[in-house]
Amino acid sequence: MTQIILVRHGETEWNIEEVFRGRIDIELNETGMKQAGLLAEYLSHKKIDAVYSSPLKRALKTAETIAGYHRLDVEITPGLIDFNYGKWQGLAHQQVKDKYKELYAEWINNPDQVKMPAGESLSDVRKRAMGVVSDVIAKYEGSIVLVSHRVVNKVLVCALLGLDNSHFWNIRLDTCGTTTFIYEDGRFILTEHNNTSYLKPTQKAPLSDF
Repeated sequence: MTQIILVRHGETEWNIEEVFRGRIDIELNETGMKQAGLLAEYLSHKKIDAVYSSPLKRALKTAETIAGYHRLDVEITPGLIDFNYGKWQGLAHQQVKDKYKELYAEWINNPDQVKMPAGESLSDVRKRAMGVVSDVIAKYEGSIVLVSHRVVNKVLVCALLGLDNSHFWNIRLDTCGTTTFIYEDGRFILTEHNNTSYLKPTQKAPLSDF
C-alpha cells in the first residue's frame, strides 16, 4: 500500500491580493511560513518515506520544512509545477475579469475546455502530474508527500477519484491544506480532504478559493 499526501503550499501575498501566480516564483509570506511549520510539525509524528515538490519557491520551502523533520532531501519535479496561466500570470483577478471576459466566463463554467493564451490546459496539467503519481506508486510503499499548487492538486484529486476535469470547481483546497489517498489493489481511495486542523494556532480565517 502507498499513501499519497497532497499538500498545497503555504500562503503568499498574491493569495491575499488575488493575483494569478502560475509560473511566477512568489515566496511564502510570514503566515505561509508559519503554516508550513505547523504542517511540518503535524506530519513529524508520521513515517514519511519521500517528499516531492514543485520547483517554485512557495512549494519548495513548504516541502523543505516538512522534509527537515524526517531528514529527507526534497525530490524536485517539474511535473508538480503550478498551472501555466500564460498571459494571466501576474494580473489581478479583477483585471482578468475585465480584460478576458469571454475566456474568464469559460474558465468558470467549463474549465476543462480552456487552453490559456500562451499557457496550459487542465489536461496538460493532468498528464504531467499523474506521471509523478505513477512514478511514486511504482517506486514506493509507505507514505509520500507531494507538495504542489491549487490547480495541480485539484486536477489530481479529480484524476485519482476517476472524475474528469469538468469537476475542477467542485473541489476546494486551502493554503497548506492536505488531501490524502491510499493506493491499494490498483485503486486510489480518498481518506481525507483539505485538512487544515493543524493551522488553528495562526488564528486566521481561510482565504477565498484562489
